[in-house]
Amino acid sequence: MEQTDLSPCVPRRLAFIATEDWFFASHFLPMARAAVSMDFDVTVIARVRAHGAIIAATGARVVPLEAERSSLNPMAAGYAAGQLAAILKALKPDIVHCIALRSILVGGTAAAMADIPRRVFAVTGLGLIGARDDRVGKAARLTLRALIRGPLASKRTRFLFENPDDALALGLDPSDRTVTVVGGAGIDPAAYSPGPMPPQPPLKVAVVARMLWSKGIDIAVEGVRLARSRGALVELSLYGAPDPDNRRAIPEATLRGWTGEGIAWHGATTDVEGVWAAHHVACLPSRGGEGLPRSLLEAASCGRACVTTDVPGCRALVRDGIEGLLVAPGDPEALAAALVRLADDPALVAEYGAAARRRIDTDGFSEAAVTDATCRLWQDLLDE
Repeated sequence: MEQTDLSPCVPRRLAFIATEDWFFASHFLPMARAAVSMDFDVTVIARVRAHGAIIAATGARVVPLEAERSSLNPMAAGYAAGQLAAILKALKPDIVHCIALRSILVGGTAAAMADIPRRVFAVTGLGLIGARDDRVGKAARLTLRALIRGPLASKRTRFLFENPDDALALGLDPSDRTVTVVGGAGIDPAAYSPGPMPPQPPLKVAVVARMLWSKGIDIAVEGVRLARSRGALVELSLYGAPDPDNRRAIPEATLRGWTGEGIAWHGATTDVEGVWAAHHVACLPSRGGEGLPRSLLEAASCGRACVTTDVPGCRALVRDGIEGLLVAPGDPEALAAALVRLADDPALVAEYGAAARRRIDTDGFSEAAVTDATCRLWQDLLDE
């Protein structure tokens, strides 16, 4: 008599490699839940501080990996790659999903050492490498391109980008079958919903971001000062904390010194929707290197006009004259002119805000759209 095979199915395994638990918790919990819903045995490997339990609540296993994230030097990442390779050999994941450049360098090396061919390299922005347009920046991009398309990649590696410019910068065609471009980490439109505008004047502008020089916080401060000097009724609120592990962090003394004359630093906030309920305009005068800033996604979902810079990532969401205004990076004069224009035209502010919300609803920037695209990428890798 023919026997039936009753042996249990071997579960599919997916390992996320992230730099920090807070970064994964703030951006990628929906992705972990989606992987669990696909019946993956999910592991998140990251430096764990205060957010391990939040990640574990998705159904994922959390494995700590102590590794500094300040350097992209492959030699400096070698020790962490060796530790990670040992973890991956024990886990035996079907797919390794590396989030951000350092995780790609460390995780790609470790996956090669552990002989795991299915790899996803999720580029969440090029950072200082992308922002610099001098010889050093260009050389760094060429080196990064050679690494992630060369020894770190396998024939089954797939690339996930948050804007098409970053794909092109690394020598990849955004339309290639190995490349997927998504709307950042996505946003839940139900969690960030539009509310009525506060009275205007004054035009209330907010920056919600880590307090880093690379985010152009100083440009926002100078731009508002210039706008006010020209008679515009503009106020600026800064929400966010310096990142102690980032050498581009703005000192607290500097942030406190900026407070006054229509400018206030409030520190970090957990009530982002409340911030946008009290403001008209989201400002992010980034100097570049962005993937797709979550702060702009949140503001757009709340129906707020956006003023940001014409750099990769920011311009992937905000189109000049539609959802807001784009200005040149590092140019407080241009930012001041944009703020003066909006301070003089409340109807335009409302028009941009409504268009920003439509952009979220219809153009692939929702959480559901991003997770669906990522799930299809995983499934395609498994089907191969």
